[in-house]
Amino acid sequence: MSSAEQVTPSEYITHHLGHLTNHGHHAQTSLWDMSYLNIDTVIWSVVCGLLGSIIMYMAARKATSGVPGRFQCAVEMLIEMVDNNAKSIVHGNTSFIAPMALSVFVWVLLMNSLDFLPVDLFSQWLFPVLGLDHEMPHRVVPTADLNGTLGISIGIFGLMMYYSFKIKGVGGFIKELFSAPFGPMMFPFNFMLNVVEYAAKTFSLGMRLFGNMFAGELLFLLIAALLGASGSLFGGIGHLVLGSAWSIFHILIVPLQAFIFMMLTLVYMGQAHEAH
Repeated sequence: MSSAEQVTPSEYITHHLGHLTNHGHHAQTSLWDMSYLNIDTVIWSVVCGLLGSIIMYMAARKATSGVPGRFQCAVEMLIEMVDNNAKSIVHGNTSFIAPMALSVFVWVLLMNSLDFLPVDLFSQWLFPVLGLDHEMPHRVVPTADLNGTLGISIGIFGLMMYYSFKIKGVGGFIKELFSAPFGPMMFPFNFMLNVVEYAAKTFSLGMRLFGNMFAGELLFLLIAALLGASGSLFGGIGHLVLGSAWSIFHILIVPLQAFIFMMLTLVYMGQAHEAH
């Protein structure tokens, strides 16, 4: 990799962890800056969402009551798995929740799968072919961006609030907010505890997915930077062996994280249907 030969491993990793933003090459320096938009995260999130919709649409179009093909069998097994989990966790109408959980699983799975693309695919191969600046920062995996995972978890929080109000009513939700779990006499502590609980659910849901996917992406970059930068035969062989080994292990992590995210979403939807 030419970039790894020209820069230090630290500079190589820093460059590959940079985002394509609306501020060009100026990286965000503060922890909180709403003026920055990670364009690459938005683009790849939309692309994966559209791809997932197309896959499910094709499955629905090709579905037959006769002998199903392998593609239909795989989709039917996935739908049955999600539907069974939704019915066992959410004690209520799951006509919307089960498809929503399926959409979350497929979407997160596709976004996680982008981590299998070569780390230098864009900066060293596609960008030069397209006449773009190869030093332009670009990250492909939306779930390795905290903004992306927190965005999804905030959406889940919105649905959790919607079902809490729908199932319990405004009065019932407010009563539960101030009276559970210690009783109405302890309403200040109940309110603070419930606010912390809702915030913890939302942030932990996004942080868990981000942490696992960011660690996986970072390990791919470490392997490429430390071994690929050596330029030796040993480094090249080590890069190939370690990169392949981590990719095989990562095949388990990618669907597992999507499954955990889906299950936690169902758990939170189930809790919104229950009263203390």
